[in-house]
Amino acid sequence: MVKINDKAPGFSIPNQNGKIISLQDFKGKWVVLYFYPKDDTPGCTIEAIDFTSLKQEFKKLNTELLGASKDSQKSHCSFIEKQNLKITLLSDEEKTLAQAYGAWGQKKFMGREYMGMNRNTYLINPEGKITFIWENVKAKDHAKSVLEKVQELI
Repeated sequence: MVKINDKAPGFSIPNQNGKIISLQDFKGKWVVLYFYPKDDTPGCTIEAIDFTSLKQEFKKLNTELLGASKDSQKSHCSFIEKQNLKITLLSDEEKTLAQAYGAWGQKKFMGREYMGMNRNTYLINPEGKITFIWENVKAKDHAKSVLEKVQELI
């Protein structure tokens, strides 16, 4: 589990198109790495559409947006096409990225406990350190909160 001021765990993981994306690719930029449970579900769709609508605002602040779930590249492509998303989605099928950041863990739903993806977001500064963490966020207006935090820190 990472904490604020920790060095962000490095990664090399495929995006929706199979291109390997590494944290190193974004050296000198801010990175928003958000984990979400599943493509094309209500909360995840709200969150992805909101990040897409604010993408240009983030770009003006030298900030890259990366969404990550355990869904396949094919699932990500369908989700992007269906919702007209303009963000990069990482395919963490082995859950190694989520585990490195502490986004994979125990969940509870309707009295049932299981392992799953927590809706967590990590803000990584241009030096590669975790600057802010949002845990178990509500999808609605989350992207706006993240944008406000980036504006505050820059």
